[in-house]
Amino acid sequence: MVTNNDLLPAAALPTPEREGVYRAILTRRDTRGEFLPDPIADDVLSRVLIAAHHAPSVGFMQPWSFVVVRDQTVRRRVHDAFQVAHAEAAMMFPADKQDFYRSLKLEGIMEAPVNICITCDRDRAGAVVIGRTHIRTMDLYSSVCAVQNLWLAARAEGLGVGWVSIFDNAVVQQALDIPAGIVPVAYLCLGKVRGYHAQPELQAAGWRPRLPLADLIHFDQWGRQGQDGHLLDVVRRDQAAVAAGTFAP
Repeated sequence: MVTNNDLLPAAALPTPEREGVYRAILTRRDTRGEFLPDPIADDVLSRVLIAAHHAPSVGFMQPWSFVVVRDQTVRRRVHDAFQVAHAEAAMMFPADKQDFYRSLKLEGIMEAPVNICITCDRDRAGAVVIGRTHIRTMDLYSSVCAVQNLWLAARAEGLGVGWVSIFDNAVVQQALDIPAGIVPVAYLCLGKVRGYHAQPELQAAGWRPRLPLADLIHFDQWGRQGQDGHLLDVVRRDQAAVAAGTFAP
């Protein structure tokens, strides 16, 4: 039973702390070619893993585990799997985009000093889990929350993170000796970086623009857009401020 004595204060964070949260969110980038070889201190890596472990999870199932990969041989096997899938993926795009795709740097497996695979144990909390009774994939979504927590903590620590998803998951599972039934959810490259791009690389390269948030908001039911003009005006203002680098939460 939760009592009022168990509740933390519900006030907003002090302004510098609140601004720090938004800064981490808005300047987080998918890092690929900017990794430095410098090692990550264990106390920093511990803090990042603590943040990931304190992610929200449906039914408090905490389905994640973390495979910290430093071994060059293991990483080479993962990189080889990426190379195979990368070549296959290029052929899936229209002919006029294939060379552009091949020119993109999409991983830092060998460059980053640490790789981390975040997994999901779909049986960890038993067959029946609060909140997963009707949407079976809530355990996978919970593990993705751990990915986001780790990413934001890494940004706060001045680290870069790159999510590599272009490979056969079964090959990665074998390379990391992950048991059957444990699902690799995210393979992340982690390390110090030369800097952060002002915009996501794919946005800057013209692959895909940032979508207007106001176009993605519906009111009460799908398709009902524009009902709250004032909110949409504020959203447009704030998104423009983000793009201009003047957003002040």
